[in-house]
Amino acid sequence: MNILVINAGSSSLKFQLIEMPLGTVISSGLVERIGLDHTKFHYTIQSEEFTETVEFANHKEALEAIAQKILSKSAGRTIDTIAHRVVHGGEQFSKTTIITTEVKDKIRELCTLAPLHNPANLACIEVAEDVFPKATQVAVFDTAFHQTIPEKAYRYSIPNEFYTQHQIRQYGFHGTSHKYVSKKAIAFLGLKHSKIITVHLGNGCSITAVKDGESIEHSMGYGPTNGLIMGTRSGDVDQAIIFYLMDTLNYSSSQVQDLLQKESGLKGLTGFSDLRDIQNEAQKGNKECLLALQMMAYRVQKFIGSYIAALNGLDALVFTAGIGENSDVMRSLICQHMDYFGIQLDEDKNMMRSKAIRSISLEGSKVPILVIPTNEEFEMAEQAYGLLVGEN
Repeated sequence: MNILVINAGSSSLKFQLIEMPLGTVISSGLVERIGLDHTKFHYTIQSEEFTETVEFANHKEALEAIAQKILSKSAGRTIDTIAHRVVHGGEQFSKTTIITTEVKDKIRELCTLAPLHNPANLACIEVAEDVFPKATQVAVFDTAFHQTIPEKAYRYSIPNEFYTQHQIRQYGFHGTSHKYVSKKAIAFLGLKHSKIITVHLGNGCSITAVKDGESIEHSMGYGPTNGLIMGTRSGDVDQAIIFYLMDTLNYSSSQVQDLLQKESGLKGLTGFSDLRDIQNEAQKGNKECLLALQMMAYRVQKFIGSYIAALNGLDALVFTAGIGENSDVMRSLICQHMDYFGIQLDEDKNMMRSKAIRSISLEGSKVPILVIPTNEEFEMAEQAYGLLVGEN
């Protein structure tokens, strides 16, 4: 079965064509700056790499170009299934789902909960239905993995009607990544019962407590802004700050939203949103950048401590995503002064680079520390394949 995995952003489109169940990647790529000047189209087909500067006015044109490139260079190959990443599934979707008119209507209703992502996800679904009319369309929801979080954890202590009438609760995000790396950790360590903390550190950052393969606690909530310090997102802040910004400094709600989502986090602290720039500046003695690294690591440490309490133990600590996989500096800072929990980092192993799953903990460390490269696209393909084969 050939499954085309589509991960749509507001102005971007990532894709992989994967042959299942072997997991062979036939083609992959990224379209950037859709609807803007100098749109970039990067793609690889059967080990050949290409980059083009094109003009795509919308996601439909981008997806049509992807289809043309894949099919023209893969003679005789058909695309059987399209697996779409949908960021917000609300309470309605707790698993991967075949897309119907009713499913699209529910995704549309949930656009208010993810205004930057769900509209683009829905647009790509509708485009794919036109471009690939014979393919089965499947939705993989970012929030689905966190639907196992217990009510005592996902409810907020505000009047009940805000939950019962407006579904205001914790939902959680990055679920596809957290599910993938936690499964890999369980298999790598050969665990029958497991208590794992997965730390997803990229431009967006989140942390999840996973018990026996199920999410039981997570750092993001109703939206993807809270929790850890991120590239441009603030993470947790005192609500009183928002009231002060609006009531005293006369910020509008949209200005506050822009401030907390686009101008805060590492960017707000240093002027840089890319951790590599911040690490370079910190090495030069930039005090703001050094403080930002310490703040980011300290926030992760606090969540690790609380999640060990939620799990009542810890069998593995897992780092993943762009920063988690590549920044030995951030991993080292996070693992400092965690000996009480049995977390002991081997600095030599931590400095090594590899695309494979690897342990970076000291020999004899009570808790294994793992670096696991995430592969959301493969996880999406695997879920779609499992759904369709199971139905057959």
